[in-house]
Amino acid sequence: MVKSQKATAMSSNQTIAKRRVFYIPGYDPIHPRRYRELYRSEGAAQAAISGYEIALKGQAGRKTYGWDVTATIDGQTVSSRFDVLVWSDIVRDSMATSILATYTQLFKTAYIYMSTGALWRLMRLRKGPVITALYPVVMLLGQLALAIALAVLLGLAGGALLGPAMGVVGDVIGYTIGIGAAYALMRWFKKKDGRFFAYYLMHDYAYGASTRGAYANPLERRLAAFKVAVADALNSDVDEVLVVGHSSGAHLGVSVLADLLREDGPPATGPQLAFLTLGQVVPMLSFLPDANRLRGDLRYLSGHEAVCWIDVSAPGDGCAFALCDPVAVTGVAPPDQRWPLVFSAAFTKSLSAERWKELRWRFFRLHFQYLCAFDRPRDYDYFQITAGPLALATRYKDRGPSKSRITSPINRYTGTSS
Repeated sequence: MVKSQKATAMSSNQTIAKRRVFYIPGYDPIHPRRYRELYRSEGAAQAAISGYEIALKGQAGRKTYGWDVTATIDGQTVSSRFDVLVWSDIVRDSMATSILATYTQLFKTAYIYMSTGALWRLMRLRKGPVITALYPVVMLLGQLALAIALAVLLGLAGGALLGPAMGVVGDVIGYTIGIGAAYALMRWFKKKDGRFFAYYLMHDYAYGASTRGAYANPLERRLAAFKVAVADALNSDVDEVLVVGHSSGAHLGVSVLADLLREDGPPATGPQLAFLTLGQVVPMLSFLPDANRLRGDLRYLSGHEAVCWIDVSAPGDGCAFALCDPVAVTGVAPPDQRWPLVFSAAFTKSLSAERWKELRWRFFRLHFQYLCAFDRPRDYDYFQITAGPLALATRYKDRGPSKSRITSPINRYTGTSS
């Protein structure tokens, strides 16, 4: 059971003047500038709604990609430096596959999730993200069925037109045309995947399943680099170091911070260490048999007093395991579990009825709503968390978990590597 259900961390009354923020994206092949521009536009919108000031400028002459933010909130001015911990190149490499390779991934991924029993256990948590995971399977099989139907139709038509005059040769010509047209249709579907998201999501789920939940070596090396960046920030003159993990970036952040605290130990003095996970999909990986590394990191980090870990999701986000305690449902909660504090961003209440109606069926857009403005903000405001004067632990020190959070241990595989 969770030992403490409220955010209580060292120096939790500290006021923040300078902050370092590290943002870990989910499985996203796009250049990180999209996150800077999203922060710029949505931060301005939230500031106008909530009555504070926020300004952003790009970082010049730095090796990392990020931006600087100056905000004046509740009469206090805060400077925050943002860095995106980039792994989009790894994502792009994993997506650089042929049509045939993608369909091979489809069958392998489906087999792994079904044969290990992970799929059925995930459905017991939340059906929304499982339906999202099944979407690329259905869509890709549907595309294949349409291509086959087109090939057969053109083959029969060609045979009917050419067969009487050319015999078998006419049939061959007809089916050759049909197969060519089918291949062209499949290429068109892949080219237009920015509209369908079938290939993208298939690569996403296949990436973790291909190693049965273990981290691939290129990703392990990148996590080590992320750890060094965060460790360096903890030795700087800021008041808070905040790591934000969105979607798949949430479980990467877990491993980065677990490694840091194991290897370097908690900071004796200096900045507070805070961790914010948004729209997490941890069970998609932690329920797989070889995710021993991740399960050990979840167990270790959840009991550590040197970090404040807040997990925010919303039932309206069909791509996330909303209100599922990622440690508890994985079955690795230690007796002294402190974290995460799990609560809802409550999309249906923090967005106006008109805005909710506009976004409700835009599933992928809703998965990014945590990084966007709310026109009826409640106690979750991404921009006040990342650029405001309150430390994460201070902001939520009296906040209890959502009553509807899910903590039942569902996972079959609970082995850890630590």
